[in-house]
Amino acid sequence: MSEVSAYPYRLILYYQFAPVADPEEFCLAHKKLCQQLNVYGRVYVAAEGINGTLAGLSGQIETYMQAVRALPGFAATEFKVDELDHVPFVKLIVKVREEIVTLKTPERLDVREGGRHLSPEEWKAVLDSDEEVILIDVRNDYESKVGHFEGAICPDERNFYDFPQWLDRAGLDKSKKVLMYCTGGIRCEKFSVLMKKKGFRDVNQLHGGIINYAKTVGDAHYKGKCFVFDDRLTVPIQQGQEQPLTTCEITGVPCDTYLNCANPDCNKLFICSEEGAHQYEGCCSPECLESPRRRPFDPEQIYTPTRKWYQYFEEKR
Repeated sequence: MSEVSAYPYRLILYYQFAPVADPEEFCLAHKKLCQQLNVYGRVYVAAEGINGTLAGLSGQIETYMQAVRALPGFAATEFKVDELDHVPFVKLIVKVREEIVTLKTPERLDVREGGRHLSPEEWKAVLDSDEEVILIDVRNDYESKVGHFEGAICPDERNFYDFPQWLDRAGLDKSKKVLMYCTGGIRCEKFSVLMKKKGFRDVNQLHGGIINYAKTVGDAHYKGKCFVFDDRLTVPIQQGQEQPLTTCEITGVPCDTYLNCANPDCNKLFICSEEGAHQYEGCCSPECLESPRRRPFDPEQIYTPTRKWYQYFEEKR
């Protein structure tokens, strides 16, 4: 007899590289499907496939997953599922993009030429061993700042499409074993291809990313939280974590909570404590505090998502 969940909603994170003949037509049909099912979040469609994160009632999400797997070429789509007590999105965005994850390389990368996928168990076994590896966090700096695998190289890059230039500067030993990871696996699919094309001989990636690892083997070798692209912003990974890995950018106290600057002309995503939020009324600096356009500050709702962070990622990703 199957267990009944205590949570009415589900959130799914997924991607699938599969040819889409007419992305515009596919996008319109997919948006209609999402609207009919009353699910929220975002889906990106490109000629190379689909990438999305959506939330809704459990039954609606189940119907959606079945509908995606029924599409030609998408039967193998893997969904990472979280059960929640709310929907962490306020709207639905389904749009066509050049790439479902943006790397902006001069040539299209064939993900079939990527690195070896390590299961969470295999990944943990390598980290448990004394084997010398190059461990790379293939996420943006604001993501790795709040949580990462111990010993990982965390590039100081704000956008994934800056990683090719970072790799050229990094001076990594191409003969060493490379392990790379990201949130759900999609960025590794492309970056592993790029590394192999640049002469790295032993390239490996964490299958399903941090989310799959945490659900499968727990928090071994991982410190802090995991950044996610929904209204939660961060989710716990390390059990019993006593101190955040980062500090408030205003007060310097330990903190790993992100806010968006209340000045809409800035809208900077920054780590801010409750004290810091009060000090500059939700702004990131004294200059932004002086903005005549800044959003009203409600001290009772400091960490209630304003959804303005979503605009930031729509522009930056």
